[in-house]
Amino acid sequence: MDLLSPIKDHHSERRMFIARVLLSSLIAVLLLGVVVARLVQLQVLDHEYFAERSQGNRVRIEPVPPIRGLILDRRGRVLAENYPAYQLELIPEQLVDLDDTLTRLAALELIDAEDIPRIEATAKAGPRFKPVTLNARLTDAEIANFAVERPRFPGVDFRPRLVRHYPHGEAVAHAVGYVSALTTEDLEEVEAARYAGTSQSGKTGVEANYETDLHGYAGYRHLVTNARGRQIAVDTREVLDALPVDAAAAPGDNVYTTLDLDLQLLATKALEGRRGAIVAMDPWNGDILAMVSAPSFDPNQFAIGMTPDDYRSLTTDPENPLYNRAVLGVYPPGSTIKPMLALAALETGATNLTRKTMCRGHFSLPNNTHRYRDWKPEGHGSVDIIEAISQSCDVYFYEIANDIGIDAMHHYLDQFGLGSKTNIDLRNESNGLVPSTAWKRERFKGRDPSEQRWYQGETVIASIGQGYMLATPLQLAVAAATTATRGTRYQPRLVAAFDDPLDGQRRILDPIRVGTVDVDNDVHWDTVIQSMHDVMHGLRGTAREAGLDAEYVMAGKSGTAQVFSVAQEEEYNEEEIEERLRDHALFISFAPIDNPQIAVAVIVENGSSGSRVAAPIARSLMDAYLGYGDAPQ
Repeated sequence: MDLLSPIKDHHSERRMFIARVLLSSLIAVLLLGVVVARLVQLQVLDHEYFAERSQGNRVRIEPVPPIRGLILDRRGRVLAENYPAYQLELIPEQLVDLDDTLTRLAALELIDAEDIPRIEATAKAGPRFKPVTLNARLTDAEIANFAVERPRFPGVDFRPRLVRHYPHGEAVAHAVGYVSALTTEDLEEVEAARYAGTSQSGKTGVEANYETDLHGYAGYRHLVTNARGRQIAVDTREVLDALPVDAAAAPGDNVYTTLDLDLQLLATKALEGRRGAIVAMDPWNGDILAMVSAPSFDPNQFAIGMTPDDYRSLTTDPENPLYNRAVLGVYPPGSTIKPMLALAALETGATNLTRKTMCRGHFSLPNNTHRYRDWKPEGHGSVDIIEAISQSCDVYFYEIANDIGIDAMHHYLDQFGLGSKTNIDLRNESNGLVPSTAWKRERFKGRDPSEQRWYQGETVIASIGQGYMLATPLQLAVAAATTATRGTRYQPRLVAAFDDPLDGQRRILDPIRVGTVDVDNDVHWDTVIQSMHDVMHGLRGTAREAGLDAEYVMAGKSGTAQVFSVAQEEEYNEEEIEERLRDHALFISFAPIDNPQIAVAVIVENGSSGSRVAAPIARSLMDAYLGYGDAPQ
């Protein structure tokens, strides 16, 4: 029986069609649900998150550098301040090609081509949003020149900034110091957030040592920008209200130094055209009243930025104006140490108040033909300890030197602050040197034993501040101040107080007493100070001309330090010697003698005579400070 098969099964096709429609609808509903769910997540659940991110696309955070604190003298007169100026800056994250941008700016003479490597290093070292200073102070012509080309330099702009200014320039350069551009090394050491937007930091002097106090804390502000990162005007209150709150920058503290500006200017004028240093201090607290090193330099050059040629001319200058002779220069102290050695001799019994020495102009050790010459060829005749100091008799000290002994010399001179750092509040300071037997053994360790041995002749030379003996002008001022206080020594300092510019709170630093000189008999102080009195006011005092007609009583001691040795058979003739080979002139002093208010140390390089050249300078400073002289205008 034949079975008939239908050509088309409508029932099956209908079921299949309905199934496919249902499956497609289900998939469409599921996909639509996913889209709706995602939209709900983006627009409802995560609305705040994405709104904040969208805000970030048009809002730029710009650091606001703090205002650097002022530096003032002890009377509140400005030594370092801030002047408004326009700076050329770039923001690395807004540049496409840093090297190309800098090359084109150099072609416009807006920056120096030699500065490009330094600028690139600085831009790569810090945060990419942080502005990098290209030119610290634009002239009007440079501002106009850049304004024309501005569209070609996205990410580069000029902005008003405060630039450091030193109204007294060279007169305060070595004490106050200067600021200049942050280096890559600086950026590794400082706190990045605190220095955001800052382009300079202190390099020397008070500026460097008190950088943390002077700098303050950076703030920030939020700016609405276009797609190119340039700030745009915003008038809509809702937009402004949506911006995060800005953080104000906290200005640095104002720093009150111990310097007396009048005295500083006078000391600067006194060393004009000379090489040397002057340090004046208050004996009773260590306050540095004046600190001058000559020749000096203009710190404003560093603050506004100088060309490489200008910098090279400073660093290669044979007069070395960048060198702070007051704290870094070391010189043989010469006869200025005789009062301290006299105290050591009296205390150790190496001499007494009645001992006299016959000075014939030279001295020889027993069984030795070598002659140690006195500065006065014909000699001083018979002298006691007071006359030996007032007339600066070398032979007297030659004779008692080995009775004192080099180790006792070291012990006492060390207590006066000689031969070691004073720990003044500056970053760099030289040690100086007061030798001892232990020092020589260590210094020549590994050499022949004969080179490590201390010889009597070396003690003789040390007794007049020559040989290995070295001191800085600051150390000599500390020694003079310690003598003025009869043995109380204070740590010298340049800063006495800080002022918070926001709340006016003043923070005062206490003086630091670092020790006293061991003396068993106070009469010995009377002897030493009387001898220094006679230097200035005695009939035969070496500096009696500098003490003439004084309206107050002062104490002093002159010194002359040899630059080179003179052979036994030769005579020192100043007029025949090259200027740079002439003796250094030194002088230490304090006044008034019964109530010391100021101690002064003066060194004039190659000045030849301490009493003739350095003493009048010290007298002029004491006159001015005590109110008996005219302050410079």
